Amino acid sequence: MKYRFSRKQLAIPYAIFLFLFVILPLLVVIYYAFTNSEGKLSFTNYVGFFRSGEMLGTLLYSTVIAVLTTVICLLIAYPTAFILAKAKMRSSEALLLLFVLPMWINFTLRITALKEILTLFEGNLAKYQFFNTILCMVYDFLPFMILPLYNTLTKLDDSYIEAAEDLGAKKSHVFLKVILPLSVPGIVSGVTMVFLPSMTNYVVLDMIYNSTYIMGSLIGSYFSAYDWNNGSVISIILLIIICVITAISNRYTEKDTDERGNNLK
Repeated sequence: MKYRFSRKQLAIPYAIFLFLFVILPLLVVIYYAFTNSEGKLSFTNYVGFFRSGEMLGTLLYSTVIAVLTTVICLLIAYPTAFILAKAKMRSSEALLLLFVLPMWINFTLRITALKEILTLFEGNLAKYQFFNTILCMVYDFLPFMILPLYNTLTKLDDSYIEAAEDLGAKKSHVFLKVILPLSVPGIVSGVTMVFLPSMTNYVVLDMIYNSTYIMGSLIGSYFSAYDWNNGSVISIILLIIICVITAISNRYTEKDTDERGNNLK
């Protein structure tokens, strides 16, 4: 007699993995974030964070980097995804593969190759540090913006576009009133996938400039110096920011989906 596993039994390995590698490390971070070096309950680390010009400046710099990276990726990815979605089946799949193919290569190899290319054209990379950071971020996260937009646009019902054109709407109005609103879920998904990791991605700066002037690097520098309290505080603050942004994006997506459903009814 064959034994069939229930869903609860199949979920046990995942639950164990979740506890050991997500919940338990998070509890450790929370413990250090709300204690001082003596292990006593304290909020001085949070006060120190908001009084530190260096930490606030790093948070602002990281936010600016993430916003610019997201905006540039969106401006490049949207027309690219639209062209791919409206192309013929065979050609669209081949073109999409060209954008996804770099993701199969190790991240450090891609950034190292781009660094060598920039060195050939610029010589001293420090002269254009901000520009090079944005360029490397966009290069790294662009596929994460293209894929959700492509998936959304391929599912777009052309009958809405045809109906708008039959009613005399201009192409600009068709895009703004029909295509763009229907592609909002893909935009929100792409923005979330690009903004959140680009705000904490320290590998680009470490590989190109050996800099700690971004939130991920700042956290790593504190933990490397065995200052787990300040490192945990910054991690918790970043976690709160990420949770807020994720909650807002999910709520906006659900609201937009409900509105479109009601309009179709």
